[in-house]
Amino acid sequence: MGIEIERKFLVVGRSWESLPGTRFRQGYLSAEPGRTVRVRVAGERAFLTIKGEPKGEAKLARLEFEYAIPVQDAHTLLDELAQGIVIDKVRREIEVGGMTWELDEFFGENAGLVVAEIEIPAEDAPFERPAWLGDEVSADPRFANARLSVTPFAAWSDADRGAVRAGRAPRLG
Repeated sequence: MGIEIERKFLVVGRSWESLPGTRFRQGYLSAEPGRTVRVRVAGERAFLTIKGEPKGEAKLARLEFEYAIPVQDAHTLLDELAQGIVIDKVRREIEVGGMTWELDEFFGENAGLVVAEIEIPAEDAPFERPAWLGDEVSADPRFANARLSVTPFAAWSDADRGAVRAGRAPRLG
């Protein structure tokens, strides 16, 4: 059993743009409250991932189980069974202060959205904040990939999209 503790932030600027990345195609077979079942193709590899409901004081930790699956099976699952849109993004991994940041640049209906995530060993674990880090959006459900597959960035209000592009979290509700 795995536990994922993750923090998510908006990204400011484009200094990361020239770094190499991996193209991801991912979708959700289930995205019900309390659990998600995701299929992901990452470059030449594919995975089935099951995630539980966020728990803990800051709601940053959740169960996560991930299994390698055949790439062709993943494409078929995405094409035939995924709910909503299939997420298209490039992930770049950036080492900062001995920890790995995953920076996701979205395309398609989520074009214009760029977020950075860091997995940490405990909810209160310290980490170095790179200069390109904007506001934290860990607790904002609109930034969950499962939600973006149903309500993509292109469907957000002009004001919310503008705030995000400036690295500011839009107001909830």
